[in-house]
Amino acid sequence: MEIDNMKHTLLYISAGLVLAWTHPVQAQQTYTLKSCLETGLENNYALRLTRNDEQVSKNNATLANAGALPTLALSGSYTGSVDDTDTKLRTGDVNTVNGAFDQTMNVGVNLNWTIFDGFNITSEYKRLKELERQGETNTRIAVEDLIANITAEYYNYVQHKIRLKNFRYAVSLSKERLRIVEERYHIGNFSRLDYQQAKVDFNADSAQYMRQQESLHTSRIQLNELMAIADVDQPFTISDTLIDVSANLLFDDLWNSTEQTNASLIRAAQNNTLARLDYKKVMSRDYPYLRLNGGYGYTYNDYSNGNNPQTANRKNLRGTVGVTVGFNLFDGKRKQQRRNARINIENARLQQEQLELSLRADLTNLWQAYQNNLELLKLERQNLVSARENYEIAMERYMLGNLSGIEMREAQKSLLDAEERILSAEYDTKMCEISLLQISGRVTEYL
Repeated sequence: MEIDNMKHTLLYISAGLVLAWTHPVQAQQTYTLKSCLETGLENNYALRLTRNDEQVSKNNATLANAGALPTLALSGSYTGSVDDTDTKLRTGDVNTVNGAFDQTMNVGVNLNWTIFDGFNITSEYKRLKELERQGETNTRIAVEDLIANITAEYYNYVQHKIRLKNFRYAVSLSKERLRIVEERYHIGNFSRLDYQQAKVDFNADSAQYMRQQESLHTSRIQLNELMAIADVDQPFTISDTLIDVSANLLFDDLWNSTEQTNASLIRAAQNNTLARLDYKKVMSRDYPYLRLNGGYGYTYNDYSNGNNPQTANRKNLRGTVGVTVGFNLFDGKRKQQRRNARINIENARLQQEQLELSLRADLTNLWQAYQNNLELLKLERQNLVSARENYEIAMERYMLGNLSGIEMREAQKSLLDAEERILSAEYDTKMCEISLLQISGRVTEYL
């Protein structure tokens, strides 16, 4: 009876694994790393926001926004008044006017243009152009971060797929061992303890496989989210079945590329330039300013006498041109702002040097980890060959009854551990590779 119940349990677990292995077949998108990157670069929301910010900085980088162009304004006004007046004449008579209605209408065009303001306009325009270039740099940083994140998650998904395959293999090994034990148990070659232990190991491997299904599902959702796929749970397949590790990177090439093309270093240099331009803007107050103004207008005045039907009016067309020259003799904040501007220049320089040192340290640490992982990968590949041979020998002895179930399980575990270690080494090496290329500004090579 117990054996029959056990068979039903095994059938239940096997059926669950079959359902897990045979996921409902749908029309699935097949992705390569390049297609994932292209989809993400087109759809990712954070990147689209950064690109919009870049467009704003481009829109702001104009001569008009810097104050280099004149302003032209059209204005008009109307004024009406009703007056009651008493005027005493020299003859002693009093002239009384009631309900005098006077009207004044003005229409004019006014021009104002700052010709020179101590190089403030020039410095502001250069500042806006530098902000435009910094907007492009920020977009580049966002693009490189997205490429690194998608690449890392893509290979994380590959890693989970391989691990799932390994766990599936582990289940098949445990299932075969359980079959052998069950047959030997019936004929009396194995004890009930052997059978119970085989069943426990099979259940443990089955549970491990099911947990790995969940990890794979989580990775799929994260990859869909990075690509901004509306249905984040959308199933897909990938073309890669192995983690391709490059062993051709050179430290000197990586560092030279970092110094020349690292986007964060470029942005730090741009911040340095912006600090210097801010200082020039403060210094521009030490110079005189020259402004041109002009206008052209039409004025109409209507004078009405409330007691006299006679009406007088006047029309006037007038053009004006003026030049204003001035010099700011005293500004209490100028000295303080000048000192702060100098400090900001120094801070920008220090931040740039600090960033360069930090990148050097990060690159060195990642390079050491990359080299160690490559060596570890070679060692683990050799260990995997030995573990497979050891398992095959153990299985032969187990079939002959010369090896206990515990020893057989240990040989199986050694094989699975070797496969897990080599998978981890491959993934860790790939993560180091991605980080090295990102720091050196070469992560776009994955495209």
